Amino acid sequence: MTETYGYIRVSSTDQNEIRQRIALERQAIRHECIFMDKLSGKDFQRPQYQAMLKRLRPGDRLCVMSIDRLGRNYEEILEQWRLLTREKRVDILVLDMPLLDTRRDKNLLGTFIADLVLQLLSFVAQNERENIRSRQAQGIAAAKIQGVRFGREPRPLPPDFPEIYTLWRENVISTSEAAKRSGMARSTFRNRAESFGKQHP
Repeated sequence: MTETYGYIRVSSTDQNEIRQRIALERQAIRHECIFMDKLSGKDFQRPQYQAMLKRLRPGDRLCVMSIDRLGRNYEEILEQWRLLTREKRVDILVLDMPLLDTRRDKNLLGTFIADLVLQLLSFVAQNERENIRSRQAQGIAAAKIQGVRFGREPRPLPPDFPEIYTLWRENVISTSEAAKRSGMARSTFRNRAESFGKQHP
C-alpha cells in the first residue's frame, strides 16, 4: 500500500511552519507522515529528512510546499529530485507549482517537461537567494561607511586600562599578564589594545 508523506523545512527563526503544515494537511497527509526540520542559517543537517527517506517506498508520494524545501541551492535540489524520483522511485508534488507533479504525464515527454521546469525553477531560486545575499552585503557595507556599527557594544575598558596598556606596550608585562589584569582573553586584549593605541597614539 502506497503512502503520502509531507516534508517541512524552516529556519530556526522562521514563522511559516504553520502555513506549510496547513497546506500539507489539506492533502490528507496523516500527522505521523509529516516530517519537519528546523535549521539555523549555518547548519543544514536534516535528521527528519533523512528519517523520511528511510521510510519512502516505490510508489509513495512526497509533498512539499515549494521546491527550495528540497535543498539549499540549484545542485542540491536537482540531486534530491533525482534521488527521490529515480532511486527511491517516489512521486513528488510541489504545492505552489502544480506543474511539478510527477504523477501526471508519466511518459517521456512529461518527464522531460518536469525536469526542464525543475531546472529552471531551481536556477531562479538560487539566483534570487544570491541576489538577496548581495543586496544585504551592499547594505551592510554602505551602513559601515556611514558609521553604523553592527554587533554588541564592547564592554567598557577597566579604569586602569591605560596603565596596563602602557606597561604592555613597553614590554614590562606580557600579553597574558595584561589580559589577566584587564579581565579579558588574550585575543580580546590584543584587539582592544590595538583600538586603544589608534585612539591614543
